[in-house]
Amino acid sequence: MKKVYGKLLSFALMVTMTFSTPVTTQAEVVSSVGKNDIIILYDNDVHCNVDSYEDMAALKKEMQEQSNYVSVVSCGDYLQGDVIGAISKGKAIVQIMNKVGYDVVAIGNHEFDYGVPRLKSLVKSMNAKVVASNFVKKSTGKPVFRSYTIKTYGKKKVAFVGVTTPESFTKSTPAYFQNSKGEFIYDFYGDSTGKLLAERVQKVVNTARKNGADYVVALTHMGTEGVTTQWDVQHLIKNTYGIDVVLDGHSHSTVPSMKVKNKNGKKITVSSSGTKFSNIGQLVIRKNGSITTELIPIDEEHQYEDAETKAYIDQVKAKYEKRLNQVIGKTEVDLTTLRANGERAIRNAETNMGDFCTDAVRSAMDADVAIINGGGIRADIAAGDITYKDLVSVFPWNNELCVIEATGQQIKDALELGAKNYPEENGGFMQVSGMKYVIDASVPSSVVTDEQTGMFEKVDGTYRVKDIQVWNAARTKYEPIKLKKTYKLAGINYTLRQNGDGFTMFDGNKVIKDNVMLDTQSLSIYLTDVLDGVVGENYKDPAGQGRITIINK
Repeated sequence: MKKVYGKLLSFALMVTMTFSTPVTTQAEVVSSVGKNDIIILYDNDVHCNVDSYEDMAALKKEMQEQSNYVSVVSCGDYLQGDVIGAISKGKAIVQIMNKVGYDVVAIGNHEFDYGVPRLKSLVKSMNAKVVASNFVKKSTGKPVFRSYTIKTYGKKKVAFVGVTTPESFTKSTPAYFQNSKGEFIYDFYGDSTGKLLAERVQKVVNTARKNGADYVVALTHMGTEGVTTQWDVQHLIKNTYGIDVVLDGHSHSTVPSMKVKNKNGKKITVSSSGTKFSNIGQLVIRKNGSITTELIPIDEEHQYEDAETKAYIDQVKAKYEKRLNQVIGKTEVDLTTLRANGERAIRNAETNMGDFCTDAVRSAMDADVAIINGGGIRADIAAGDITYKDLVSVFPWNNELCVIEATGQQIKDALELGAKNYPEENGGFMQVSGMKYVIDASVPSSVVTDEQTGMFEKVDGTYRVKDIQVWNAARTKYEPIKLKKTYKLAGINYTLRQNGDGFTMFDGNKVIKDNVMLDTQSLSIYLTDVLDGVVGENYKDPAGQGRITIINK
């Protein structure tokens, strides 16, 4: 699902950061470490990439041969992002992290994706200390987890202070932080200026210093780019003092070492390791007090083996493989992405699999309408039993779902962009739920896209998409779409928030729900809770329910 544009954008963002230290190799790092140096290995945004925990375990053991003082920490977003996390609701990830031997972990926004009660339960089973200084119970102002923890390395004490982005309210879902009356019972100190957040963190840092910390390491899940400005790491550093180094997550940035001046004008090091173990970070606090950060690449050419950890990971994975083969329902009809002649249809025509998938997303996210790009629906399910593995085959991407507010005009533009290549295929061709539309193939496409990136710019002429109709509020009949009206539109972040397939018309739209669940989870919930475990006659026509009509003249 990742397009060339996305890769170019990520590269462009990376090279614009101010780096003072290049990505290094493990051999170079080992040679520079002394026996009494403090070594802190770190990651961020692993998102259930469980196989690479072997690399972390191996590097930890290797560094323990070089130094007396080695710790492993995480900057958040480890519990969600792949099927093993989803089907175990985070339990499998905690088991593996306990095996590796993490010492301290911060809380990312995705740690809330199974709900606060589930997160509290998982924290109890973690061997690592969990730190989140600004996540508090609103009624008391007391932190839900510990604000910081201090570890002693020889004669030196290092405080680890956790900070979680206030974006968690929307990048998980607001309901998780509310009571049954819809009142917020948790807080992240997320005011519009960032002042409250900085004041809260400063108070915790001061307390850690008072309690003997020689160094303060902030484990933040805030981001350095593409996030709310007043809640990014740079803003936090500029408005605080007393932090020696910041290890960060959230924006998936690859930052070996970036310098930001704090409130007193001192340059503070910031580092972030990317995502999904593309790198493992290494912070070194040397005996002379100097602090450096480096990134160790983890890829096909740089892999580190630990047989014991690998065997344990394989054992955990095998346990959940059984669940992947578990039957969770059945279908009385063939759900297909194909035409009767065996040719692929999902990228330029409606199919019953497209209807099934979009209905699941709309239902699970409680939205007015839903859209899913045809290129994201990748498999058929034959009549008979449905296993979880079948659903993963349909949605193999582990895309996260969201709901945004979108005008009728923006939805029309999205459908037009999806139909621009017809009759040729287009990965962005839109399967829909809660609405229907007509494509008049006699009208040439007048969609204008950026020549270099393929990003949508405008429709400069007559629309070939017309007669768009949306279910009314009572969901009893279709009514013509109102271009100025705002609708709750559900879909995947790839399309609605990340410009996947060029869909830029939703940039800046208000996000109602974000990262609530994976696309596969919506299929499972819809099948079991809404259809009572059986896909039936409503989906019997391979060509769908008549939501997309194509006029060929």
